Amino acid sequence: MTASTPSHPPDLRPLPLPRPTSFRYEERERVGVITLDRPDRFNALTFAVYRELTDFFAVIERRSHDPEGARALVLQGEGKAFCSGGDVEDIIKHLFDRDMDGLLRFTRMTGELIETMRRCKLPIVASVKRVAAGAGAVMALASDLRVMGQRSFFSFLFPQVGLSGADMGASWLLPRVVGLGHASEILLLGDRVPADRCLQIGLANRVVADEDPSAVDRAAFELAARVAAGPHFAARMTKTMLQRELDMHFGDAIEAEAQAQAICMQHPDFQEAAKARQEQRPPRWR
Repeated sequence: MTASTPSHPPDLRPLPLPRPTSFRYEERERVGVITLDRPDRFNALTFAVYRELTDFFAVIERRSHDPEGARALVLQGEGKAFCSGGDVEDIIKHLFDRDMDGLLRFTRMTGELIETMRRCKLPIVASVKRVAAGAGAVMALASDLRVMGQRSFFSFLFPQVGLSGADMGASWLLPRVVGLGHASEILLLGDRVPADRCLQIGLANRVVADEDPSAVDRAAFELAARVAAGPHFAARMTKTMLQRELDMHFGDAIEAEAQAQAICMQHPDFQEAAKARQEQRPPRWR
């Protein structure tokens, strides 16, 4: 018999406030705000932004163990737009020089970003101003909640440039948000989907007036702050279960939720909620 390797508890020491170089990050009122800051390019993504964003989402939830750390995230763009997708100069023109292996490395990297966003346990609110196109549309789709301005639109434009509409997980995520029929139309045609239509089919959670572009960011922040002010352990568990159950049979999902709920019932927040009701005061979440 070989000796088993002793297990070690995960390192839950909080990380310092991240200082990314290809986008901005700040925390206020328990909300972490990620700002894509290339406004002159409608916040188009570069190779560096892809890589750093992916690494960021993989580690940011560790800061949530800090008493002052973020409990929810906002993903927004600087200026008048959210994100116009991959930058033509920094990314697109270089793809024509790559062989199949090089192209596959790139497409896998883009998909890794979306997968990491979905696996991040902190709820993410996307602030969609004006343009959410290409990879920007998929990033907003991969967020948990989406706030749009009245003049904003989604554009899964891949078919219009000769590419499959199934990119970065879009054909897995979009039918689960809007249904197969709407997703098929959106991904086959690549047309713009305006804010009012997004709200109608469930792609947007809120649509707000956007004569002042910052109004969309404020509305997204307020929504994230509501999530952050609630029971953090329960919110993390809810996002985790929403993602994991997408691939489960119904019976397995029922059992998974039974176990998840039993775990939550052992958390101090469950007792605190009952005590707060008895004492007629707001709960003080752990």
